[in-house]
Amino acid sequence: MATQGIKNIKNPFLKVLVEYGMITVSIWIMVVGIYFFKFPNHFAFGGITGFSTVVSQLTHWSASDFTSVTNTALLLLGFLFLGKGFGLKTVYATMVMSVSLSLLERFCPLSAPLTSQPLLELMFAIFLPAVGTAILFNIGASSGGTDIIAMILKKYSSMNIGTVLMLVDIASVVASYFIFGVETGLFSTIGLAAKSLVIDDVIENINLCKCFNIICDDPKPICDFIINGLNRSATVYHAEGAFTHHDKTVIMTTMKRSQALKLRNYIKRVEPTAFMLISNSSEIIGKGFLAN
Repeated sequence: MATQGIKNIKNPFLKVLVEYGMITVSIWIMVVGIYFFKFPNHFAFGGITGFSTVVSQLTHWSASDFTSVTNTALLLLGFLFLGKGFGLKTVYATMVMSVSLSLLERFCPLSAPLTSQPLLELMFAIFLPAVGTAILFNIGASSGGTDIIAMILKKYSSMNIGTVLMLVDIASVVASYFIFGVETGLFSTIGLAAKSLVIDDVIENINLCKCFNIICDDPKPICDFIINGLNRSATVYHAEGAFTHHDKTVIMTTMKRSQALKLRNYIKRVEPTAFMLISNSSEIIGKGFLAN
């Protein structure tokens, strides 16, 4: 839905401004989760940032600095191996993340976790980066890091990218057991298992629409409201009641959740006896639907 909203902006400059504004906000959401909750607790899941927590414990590097340097190195590899296929949005997102982490390291240093509740902080370490990642995915962008490795592998090899990236995450989590102890290792394992589930769930909720199948006697006022009041369209077909054998009309339409509430209230007002079947859908493909 965010993607469709951006596509509907006619002014090219405003479109780019909104798009990169969303990327910036998404990265900041991720950075808050990573810097304030993941790094201080040494949670070793989530690609480069997870691996950074392990490296920072073994070397003089801080997790923020190692993440920034690694992301920059991966950007250079991306330009070298991917050329024009390397997305400008990914470059921008990677630089924003690297600069943001470095600035926080300098101006807001942390020597310990914010609270004494690691489980609470784990929830934020999972949820905030997941929200940022989901928004980026929805507008066709990426935060870089291991995503760049995935792009390179996809172009130059037949390896299963998902398996390779999962192995990197697993290696970081396994290392955390030996470096930080069993408790941190177990928290990192939970984070690894929950991360992709939360991202998928957030993406689904961002794109969630309501699908209506309305069985009614008089379709005209309902269709007029859908078309003129909600700026949507609908498909109408005729049906017959199995018990009464009375002629019925079925209206099928899809819209945003906020519009769905208006339609439901309108139908209850103009035809209280209408039968409504309302379902959720996060993926609608085909000409004729714009999630605006």
